Amino acid sequence: MSRIGKMPVKIPTGVKVNIEGATVAITGPKGELKQTFDPNLEIKTHDGQIVVTPPDAPGYDALHGLTRALLNNMVQGVTDGYKRSLEIEGVGYRAELQGKSLVLAVGLSHQITVEPPAGITFTVDKSQRLFTIEGTDKQLVGELAAKIRLMRPPEPYKGKGIRYQGERLRRKAGKAGKVGAGAK
Repeated sequence: MSRIGKMPVKIPTGVKVNIEGATVAITGPKGELKQTFDPNLEIKTHDGQIVVTPPDAPGYDALHGLTRALLNNMVQGVTDGYKRSLEIEGVGYRAELQGKSLVLAVGLSHQITVEPPAGITFTVDKSQRLFTIEGTDKQLVGELAAKIRLMRPPEPYKGKGIRYQGERLRRKAGKAGKVGAGAK
């Protein structure tokens, strides 16, 4: 049995869990999330907790832990939500909001407009160098942050580009010929 899968998921006050077969819908103060899991896994609520029980067949240990982790992420998402911060580095690089859309100027010939999917909101700092992606679905927040980062990943020589807040880059020295070009 999976060690993570054995742990029950605590249901906080104000959160409702509705289980219909293999589909679980969790509603909380931040919104509602719904997901379908493997029908062979037994998902029940008991004493204010969600408990996942795998079948006795082999090969369900990893799926047991995964299901429990996804349920925990859903409960945490509808209570607290998820947030991912990104920062922009480079001369003339900036982010701004136009309505609900995020507009990025990152050294291309045109600006990039990112429309938020349902349940996602953008906030931009006053410096226009830092912006956050917030939502209830952990997978959606992380995937959108990764896609935005791929629009202009940080380059190793000057560090220009979009990176996660606090991300450390491995910097490169540049051309070796610049150091001792005139000496013979």
